Order: sequence, then structure tokens, then C-alpha cells
Amino acid sequence: MKLVVGLGNPGKRYQGTRHNVGYAVLAELGRRFGTGAPKAKFHGEVLDADLEGVRALLLSPTTYMNRSGLSVQAARAFYKIPEDDILVICDDLNLPVAKLRTRRGGSSGGQKGLEDIIRRLGTDQFPRLRIGIGGPAVPSEAVGHVLGRMSPEERQRIEQAVQNGADAVVVWAHDGIDACMNRYN
Repeated sequence: MKLVVGLGNPGKRYQGTRHNVGYAVLAELGRRFGTGAPKAKFHGEVLDADLEGVRALLLSPTTYMNRSGLSVQAARAFYKIPEDDILVICDDLNLPVAKLRTRRGGSSGGQKGLEDIIRRLGTDQFPRLRIGIGGPAVPSEAVGHVLGRMSPEERQRIEQAVQNGADAVVVWAHDGIDACMNRYN
């Protein structure tokens, strides 16, 4: 089984913000491949999915971004999922808007949700899919930028990136992270 984690912040206040693109990819995967109804579990919302023949658990942590590791750690421990079978999807303000980047592992790059997951799992060696949200003109405005609303043009580009991100998850589930990197980076 695969564990696909989409990072974001729960609640209406954060819907449609740049920080919730991980949630958006999971919602698209759920729409396409979800089986059953979402359930509250592992400090998040989970949905079983069939990714074209590969069983997956779609996990949206509801712990807020900075504590996402609590949710991932609980799901991983319950299902005994190896790190290679966990894919974390998040925003990245260091990438241009709508740019996808997949990696086998590595640092958090300053992304607080990834940082907490790395800390709680005790490793940075798990695949991740980052979706670019662009950075603010002034670095000190990063919090306002990630929690801010998108312009209509930016939203359109992000919506396409969400579709591409969902496609990338299917490639990862079937063919692994190398195939995903070759196709989507």
C-alpha cells in the first residue's frame, strides 16, 4: 500500500490559499480514484483510493502545517509503511508558480510541514512532490504570501499544476520516483 500525504491547513480560512495546494492534489486524487467516504483518522482525514490498480491511502493532516508529522507518523506506524511508499505533496515558494518538482528525499527546503515530518519520522529519505507557488517580492512577507489568495491568472496555472500533480502521483505509484522525476521535473 502507498501513503499519499497532501499538506495544508484545515478550515475555511485557509481554503484556496497557496499553502493548501497539497490538499488540492489530494482532493483531485480522491475525486478520480477515491473508494468509500473520507474518515477522521490519524489526526487527519483519510480516504482509500485505487490508483489504477495500486492501493493507496490519501491522508490530509488536520494538525495544521507545522505539525503535519504527527499525522504522517501515526499512519505510517499503523500500516508499517516503508519510507519509499510515502509521498508527501506540498507547496514550495522557492519554485516558480505551477512548477512541479519531485525528489527521492532531502531537506525540507524551509517548508515547515516537511520539516515536521522529517523530524517525526527521523529521516528525510521519503519521496516528495513540490508544487511551486512563487515567492513574495520581499522575503519577510513569506507567511502572508503562502497564506494569501491567488490572482485569477495564478489560480488557473495552479489548477493545471494540481491536475499534473495528480497524474504524477499515479506515475509514482506505478513506476517509482525515478520515472516520476524523469517525466515531471
